[in-house]
Amino acid sequence: MTARKRYWLMKSEPDAFSIDDLQRVGTEPWNGVRNYQARNFMRDGMKVGDGILFYHSNTKVPGIVGVATVASDAYPDDTQFDPGSDYYDPKASREQPRWYLVDVAFERKLAQVIALDEIKRHAAALGEGFPLTARGNRLSVFPVTGAQWKLLLSLEKKLPA
Repeated sequence: MTARKRYWLMKSEPDAFSIDDLQRVGTEPWNGVRNYQARNFMRDGMKVGDGILFYHSNTKVPGIVGVATVASDAYPDDTQFDPGSDYYDPKASREQPRWYLVDVAFERKLAQVIALDEIKRHAAALGEGFPLTARGNRLSVFPVTGAQWKLLLSLEKKLPA
């Protein structure tokens, strides 16, 4: 029996790492996550083959810009051990790492951005507490149900070209 495929949304600032960067490199470690809940989603929830909605945040038009796939099981994020890294954590050790990541593989770039404003128009259908439409939610990695995945990707086909 195979495990059920899961779906996720992962946010990145395009100035730091964009969907174009992922398309260029193909597969990339999703490092630098320093939120325990987001870390737990990657470490404990993500499985190879899970779907990812790639979201650009902190940009003029934030929104979903592509689709990717979880390409590895979780493993320790090496940036936590590097004193020269912005993501260095002096409390982490190789024997007891605190931060984990997964590799992310490019699948496709959307024909156009599914903007946050458009996503918010479907808040009721996405369900109460959906992180992109809930106030105050800042998680960079979170689960998406199969129904939410289908709804969000269906918006790509409905946007004017």
